[in-house]
Amino acid sequence: MIVLVFVALVVVAHLYLWHRMVRSATRPGRARKALTWGLVGLVLLVVAAFAGTRMELGNWLAWPGYLWVALMFYLVVFLLVLEVPRAVASMIIRRGERGSVAVKEPVPVAAVASAAPPSGPATEPVPPAVPPMSRRLFLGRTTAVVAGVGALGTVGYGMTSALGDPVLEPVRVRLPKLDPRLNGLRFAVVSDIHLGPLTGVGHTERIVRMINGLRPDVVAIVGDLVDGSVAQLGALAKPLKSLESRYGAYFVTGNHEYYTQNGPQEWIEELDQLGVRSLRNERVEISHQGAVLDLAGVNDLNGEAVGDGPDFAKALGGRTPGRSTVLLAHQPVQVDQAAGFGVDLQLSGHTHGGQIAPFNLVVGLQQPVVSGLATVDGVQVYVTRGAGFWGPPVRVGAPPEITMLELRS
Repeated sequence: MIVLVFVALVVVAHLYLWHRMVRSATRPGRARKALTWGLVGLVLLVVAAFAGTRMELGNWLAWPGYLWVALMFYLVVFLLVLEVPRAVASMIIRRGERGSVAVKEPVPVAAVASAAPPSGPATEPVPPAVPPMSRRLFLGRTTAVVAGVGALGTVGYGMTSALGDPVLEPVRVRLPKLDPRLNGLRFAVVSDIHLGPLTGVGHTERIVRMINGLRPDVVAIVGDLVDGSVAQLGALAKPLKSLESRYGAYFVTGNHEYYTQNGPQEWIEELDQLGVRSLRNERVEISHQGAVLDLAGVNDLNGEAVGDGPDFAKALGGRTPGRSTVLLAHQPVQVDQAAGFGVDLQLSGHTHGGQIAPFNLVVGLQQPVVSGLATVDGVQVYVTRGAGFWGPPVRVGAPPEITMLELRS
């Protein structure tokens, strides 16, 4: 059902682009036919790119396919924004055309007869002149050019943001129940690294280098590490072995770990070899300066379909009363269940901060927090924007992030 909805949206977007950037901006002829078939090819490219990367086939289509998705999205956005001024301009043109017809005077028959060419020997035929561009065609082409320039500029900026260094976000969170001896305990929080066909090993190396530069006490990888199998992407994950922290690095599954062909288990085993512990509906104790913090982790909601979903009672039940608890849960919406177990702080990702504005407005309809720190049902939730990207290598209004989160009492 999700696939059908996705394909339908892609087709509708291309039909709109055809109407505004082909039909309204060209005359009937070869150019219009070529552009029409070009858009048909781009529809097939998008479907092939998404299907190929999901099945770990045809990854060479990923770059052109995903870049066109970003351009398509922003072309639609700019064209929709331009609909109002375009409608006003069209109304002015129609009024002008009606006015010009009304004031046109009839041409006398004699004048028509006198304008006829004189009879005589046959002359070379004169080729028909190219009709001048109508005001409607000029408006259509102007709209298409403005939308095209805007979309190209936005996507170019977004690529620079997505492929550049993540922003280091310092965040201080006060927990009322926190033992004062735990003051200053620091978590390096990273999510949505999305190792995949568009990332190289340099992407992982940069993230590891930046985290190590923060000298954290704990590293928390909050899901969506990969978009493929260990066989395909194992080499890209190797730098994680170099992560440095006082009390270890921890991982919980995200929805994309369940989209891989072999499921999350092979990645859990691979991460264990790299020194990253997976919290599978379980918790560990972080001892710091004579005090103890409970660090818990639950599986992602998408695991429910394969009998591997979150189990909050297993991860959070039977804790020592009065001890502060930090929960790693990929999706912010999981706070709905965490709230019933007295969690002090939930660390999440998943949203990418919207990744490409104004998509952040849509994400907010599904998740209680899109990015940053908020309180939901009495639980503080910090949502990181993620250090990578999914789909188009583009981020607009939501730069990649690595968070240095410090706990204070």
